[in-house]
Amino acid sequence: MQREMKRWENIHLTGINRLPAHTNFYRYYNRENATTFNREKSIGYRLLDGVWKFLYVEAPELSPKGFETEEFAIEKLEYIEVPSSWQMKGYGHMHYTDVLYPFAINPPFVPQENPTGIYFRELVIDELSDEEVLIIKFNGVDSAFDLYVNGQHAGFSKVSRLPSEFDITNFVKKGSNRITVRVYQFSDGTYLEDQDMWWLSGIFRSVELFTINKDTLQDVFVETLPGENYKNFTMKICGAFFTNCVKNLRGTLRYRNEKVDEFEINVVEGIFEFSRLVENPLLWNAEEPNLYTLEFEYELPTGETEIVPLRIGFRSIEIIENEIRVNGKRIFFNGVNRHDANPKTGRTVSYEDMLKDVKLMKQHNINAVRTAHYPNNDVFYDLCDEYGLYVIDEADLECHGFENTGNYNWISDNELWEKQYVDRAVRMVKRDRNHPSVIMWSLGNESGAGRNFTAMYNAIKTIDSTRLVHYEGDRVAAYSDVYTTMYTRLKPLEEIGRDAEGKKPHILCEYGHAMGNGPGGLTEYQQVMRKYPRLQGGFIWEWCDHGIETTNENGETIYLYGGDFGDFPTNGNFCIDGLVFPDKTPSPGLLEYKKVIEPIVTEEANLQEGKIRVKNLYDFRNLCGIDLLITVKSFDTLIEEKIIKLPSIDAQEEVELVLPVDLAKAAQYDDARIYLSYQESENTLYAEKGHEITKESFLLSSTKVKKTVKAAVSNGSDFSIEDEAAWLTIESNKIKAVFSKVFGTLKSFTVEGEKMIHKGPEVTLWRAIIDNDMYKKDDWINKYFLKNTKEQMGTVNYEMAEDYIDIEITKYLSTVNQAWGFHLTYNYRITKNGALNIDLKGRKVLRGKEIPEMLPRIGVTINLNQDYNHVTWYGRGDSESYQDTKRSQQIGLYSKTVEEMHTDYVYPQENGSRCDTSFLAVAKGEDMYLFNFKGEYDFTIHDYETSALEEAKHRGNIKKSSYNVLTIDYKQSGVGSNSCGEEQLPLYRVGVEDFHLQFEMRKIGKGNMVEESKFFTAR
Repeated sequence: MQREMKRWENIHLTGINRLPAHTNFYRYYNRENATTFNREKSIGYRLLDGVWKFLYVEAPELSPKGFETEEFAIEKLEYIEVPSSWQMKGYGHMHYTDVLYPFAINPPFVPQENPTGIYFRELVIDELSDEEVLIIKFNGVDSAFDLYVNGQHAGFSKVSRLPSEFDITNFVKKGSNRITVRVYQFSDGTYLEDQDMWWLSGIFRSVELFTINKDTLQDVFVETLPGENYKNFTMKICGAFFTNCVKNLRGTLRYRNEKVDEFEINVVEGIFEFSRLVENPLLWNAEEPNLYTLEFEYELPTGETEIVPLRIGFRSIEIIENEIRVNGKRIFFNGVNRHDANPKTGRTVSYEDMLKDVKLMKQHNINAVRTAHYPNNDVFYDLCDEYGLYVIDEADLECHGFENTGNYNWISDNELWEKQYVDRAVRMVKRDRNHPSVIMWSLGNESGAGRNFTAMYNAIKTIDSTRLVHYEGDRVAAYSDVYTTMYTRLKPLEEIGRDAEGKKPHILCEYGHAMGNGPGGLTEYQQVMRKYPRLQGGFIWEWCDHGIETTNENGETIYLYGGDFGDFPTNGNFCIDGLVFPDKTPSPGLLEYKKVIEPIVTEEANLQEGKIRVKNLYDFRNLCGIDLLITVKSFDTLIEEKIIKLPSIDAQEEVELVLPVDLAKAAQYDDARIYLSYQESENTLYAEKGHEITKESFLLSSTKVKKTVKAAVSNGSDFSIEDEAAWLTIESNKIKAVFSKVFGTLKSFTVEGEKMIHKGPEVTLWRAIIDNDMYKKDDWINKYFLKNTKEQMGTVNYEMAEDYIDIEITKYLSTVNQAWGFHLTYNYRITKNGALNIDLKGRKVLRGKEIPEMLPRIGVTINLNQDYNHVTWYGRGDSESYQDTKRSQQIGLYSKTVEEMHTDYVYPQENGSRCDTSFLAVAKGEDMYLFNFKGEYDFTIHDYETSALEEAKHRGNIKKSSYNVLTIDYKQSGVGSNSCGEEQLPLYRVGVEDFHLQFEMRKIGKGNMVEESKFFTAR
């Protein structure tokens, strides 16, 4: 016998008494208020956010009898803030999953254990006139709810992330009124809302109240249709009033408060349609977001005049010759996927949160947002209109958990669910279709395929034929105007690019999984997408880490993730996958993405003549007037600095420029580098004057330092050698070096009575696992045992010369039950002046069949005196870099403390590498030790061991060491984005291969570091 559907399980029901969806706007009595677009100054507006009474029960059926009535006692109930999610306030259970439904799949039924929140608010109403109606609007309630007013059922709605409005005029009275809202965590709608995010419930977006005239404007839709050559546009306006009482409507088009046009619109039976040619309007695009204000003015039967302002943009979005074009020009998406996320309030985000997101995106060259995976608060689209971001507006629809059942299309291809699917599409489109930033509608995410998407597509095209429709799950693009894929690897992506004949344009709606340390390999993606016209860019997954803020036992701020609340099943820290940390601090990944997607590319043309090639990759913006700051430096010495204005360079064009620098003067210096910084010459909406758009640097190759050997005048005493069975001790008045003859290691190195090296160097193949290693770590740990590498002792020999002593130690490196490994030869040379020169050669040994294709790294670790806490290096900086994430970090001279060399990922992992380093120095006050490299190596230096990093699961929990751990890498593998995307590319992988490392450590004068770095003293 089939179980009876409850109201919140009824797939045939989309709502009760809910008003039709419409675009968001406000009404004003005068232009002065209308121009502010301030809802607080609009007619009859009242915000109901604040403190409400709250009752939490485990299931709807456990609601107290009469809870909806005015007489129900609420005085002793607890308070809850609206908007918020009740789990963030301590009710119910925090739970994070990526794919899995948190209950048995039995659609449309949900568990009887259905947490329910009942909200109460007393609402005082002045007497309403006969011409007035009272509308209550819920902007977001997860997942379904019933509305009661004074004990009467006033409405029901679902779809968590779309607004629901109800006319409650007939339910209220003058004076005090009881508003009761019963919210269900699970409903049939939950089957359509299985997005990758925290399961959060409640009234999480604002609640608004409108007292409006019964005859007022109900909806309006403005289309801008291009004429020939996109010079003139036809502005098509249609809409409706609640009744047929208003007969005339005046429209006024303004640009920055200046009147452009004015016209009268006839209203027939409450409906109007009107077209107007607008000549040579300034067009809207993400680079030049020109907005007009369209004011509608009308007189009500009461004699009152109302003004409704809308911001509009003249722009078209079309597919022409199989290309996505805005205003006739091909565009390229450098986008991100964005969830609503705040570490303190969950999915409840403020205007300030959204504004910060938009500004950060613009500052980092991002031009597009996919609202993954639901419609955002409508204010977000206002910001995208104003600041300039292309938006793929995504329906609140994901059925990902069905993939695990073997029937991914279970409800997507089921006609009984069609009404639910179409409802989500239509309401989204009707709300957001006046936003010029919205150029594409998305039917949802990861929900299989089927007839219901065809129905959604057709419904959207009926009410808005001006935009494109996207759905990644449509593998043959039958109901998608573009062909979209996600996490497509580079090789098949290139095949898609080549297969362009007569095919729909392609975008990567998700790629570059930004989880933890990464994403890497973005440069190669950009190169492939820029190479083929069919490929029009993509969207990084994702914008922000979804960490939940708390403090640890030491009072430090940390962020929690799946499993930290005892939630099971969970996908753990898979929600920590953003380009910005939970507090919106940019991660190294965002800095790299900014550089990879730079809109201005600089190449050498003939640097010896000062010639560069400047390419404008903007789609619309001319580079004329942008400031170019030119700095010529040799290490920390400024040679020359100038600012010039860029000439006119049209979008997608390139020019050669001759830099106005004195190359002859620069040639007199060592390692002379030209640093170029492209900067905004005026304040913009999102950044101040001087904001750096992008940067580049070049080495004048003729000035590259060729390090030499410069034997210092000996000022140390002769060595004494104590050769024992277990130990070899070498000592002079300058140094003391102790070697273990049993283990073949340098156990300590003391200079002038101060122990500088506590242990090392020793070869390591291991790094603390990063999130993007998640599919390799099991083999690395349990098959190849790379964490357990050991050096087996071979031989120890030494030989004395006049000014130095050489120690040669041979070893074999391998790990548990492995036949492959390395023959190691350590050659130490210690001079009487106290220099320690290390030459390490590794020769691969390939035996057996099981040999790892990729190693985390090949490097050496050295435990250093912790008092030497200040690091200076000449290499990439100042943020971290890895071989596939280093474009954003220029080679230069940088300084930080050891603590500052740490990147504080929410989930601790390998971090802090600095690539392509020629030398580094550690200092304590005026005392400094130079580590001079024979080649360019990568290094990390931390005040903790790798094992401590791996044991820590949150920030602040990393156990500190009693020394600083320096790792110098012959090579470290890149980071990739293989937590969900492309593996490390072959170019960035370390294999079982021969290697050679050579470097020298010696004490130097702090002011002589650069000169000292140009030579070795031992060999």
